[in-house]
Amino acid sequence: MAARKIIIDTDPGIDDTMAIFFALSSPELDVVGLTTIFGNVHTDVATANALRLLEIAGRTDIPVAKGTDQPLAGPFGGPVPYVHGEDGQGNLHLPPPNTQAVAEPAAQFIAEQVMTFPGEITLVPIGPLTNIALALRLEPRIADNVREVVLMGGNALAPGNATPAAEANIHNDPEAADVVFGAGWEVTMVGLDVTHKIVMRPDHLAAYSTASHPLAQHIARMLPCYRNFYADYHDLTGIFTHDPSAMAYLIDPTLFKTAQWPVRVETQGVGRGKTWPAVNDKRLLPPWQNRPPLNICVDVDVERTIRLILSRLG
Repeated sequence: MAARKIIIDTDPGIDDTMAIFFALSSPELDVVGLTTIFGNVHTDVATANALRLLEIAGRTDIPVAKGTDQPLAGPFGGPVPYVHGEDGQGNLHLPPPNTQAVAEPAAQFIAEQVMTFPGEITLVPIGPLTNIALALRLEPRIADNVREVVLMGGNALAPGNATPAAEANIHNDPEAADVVFGAGWEVTMVGLDVTHKIVMRPDHLAAYSTASHPLAQHIARMLPCYRNFYADYHDLTGIFTHDPSAMAYLIDPTLFKTAQWPVRVETQGVGRGKTWPAVNDKRLLPPWQNRPPLNICVDVDVERTIRLILSRLG
């Protein structure tokens, strides 16, 4: 079977880096581009990080397209250096990349790739969904020509992490998320309902530092910053495995249990960014009427998922 063509829309980010390296090390996936977005860091830092990561991986053949630096309804609330470090790479302060992003903005790159390979491209956003919404605005036909959208974000039944209500990626641009969720294409949401169950323990994380693979070694160097955040803010001795879980779903969907519900995204008040599924509602209320159902991950085989993620860089 041919590898699945994917575009990763990303704000690297430690767990983004883990996800990108996981994808690059998986023969089931063909990464045809990285597009960058604000979130864990500002977009210019995300772009430099994406270029650096491809250099570390020896994959400078993969194009990087820089995305927007503000949400649809702005402004961006700012990065989270206490989670990912000031540089998004655990305060490693890597040297500047030797390569450059392509000339096309991310939304244009996404639209061009989807229309060039109709039915073949899977979009994998693991940051805020602004670039995806802008690509839809630029070329609405991508909704009929994309293979699938598999995203890390949202919280259908679980509490949030950016606020008690909202998951961070959706909270950074709720308006964009509501556009993407209502576009009528196939969307799978790999959100906090499962990623908060996938906890990599210290014995799991040790596999990165003991592996000789250069990508694993880079992850091992970043992890102390990430582990300190989870120890300080969540009383965890390990880490939640957010973004790599989206790649795990792409490779083996049988790892996950899913439910199909239409979703609206709250854009007002203290609930801003909350993803509201119409759960078990046979008489959809007006906000959910004529909305397509999303494929929402609600449970996961934790140990099998972690084994899959670690196996690619071991």
